[in-house]
Amino acid sequence: MSAIKLIGRKTDFKGKSLWEILGNLKNFGENRVVVRSMMERYPEKSFMRVLQVETLPNEENRKIRVLVEKVFRGRKYDKPVWIEGASYKTDYRLLSKKEEADYCKVQTTEHENIKLIDPKMEFPPLLKEFLIKETGNKDIKLDVFLKRGHNKFYKLAKEGETPNITIPMNIGKPASQKLYKGLDL
Repeated sequence: MSAIKLIGRKTDFKGKSLWEILGNLKNFGENRVVVRSMMERYPEKSFMRVLQVETLPNEENRKIRVLVEKVFRGRKYDKPVWIEGASYKTDYRLLSKKEEADYCKVQTTEHENIKLIDPKMEFPPLLKEFLIKETGNKDIKLDVFLKRGHNKFYKLAKEGETPNITIPMNIGKPASQKLYKGLDL
């Protein structure tokens, strides 16, 4: 009896590639809803509504270009997104038309769950000591900037808004207390 030996890394993918799903549907699945199983680990709903499907020249049969209306963790993207690089992964499943209505209800509002970050934070301790000696100002703070991306879960608090996230500048609980003897942590 011969044993089967698997070579390579294990995968968590469950499902089919987008080409396997959309290639068998009428109009290549336009206006149908596809869910990626990797995104089902979040408590909020994530899904994609197919708007347009294109094949790619000189590519494998499994890779296609798909224009989707994307909802990630309960938030709908402003513009449609092209999926090309991840279309070959066998991680997608098609929702039945009965499931679509219940699954696609997005309950979150635009201002719900937005985390307001304090626009100022403390300097690192050594740099702060150096700046206090140089300027004499003990209330010196560092400006915080956010890199803009697709998700809108975070924003800087403006004047009049109270931030619910402050970025602390501390070293936490040290592993060895005797190394920090005499210091105020």
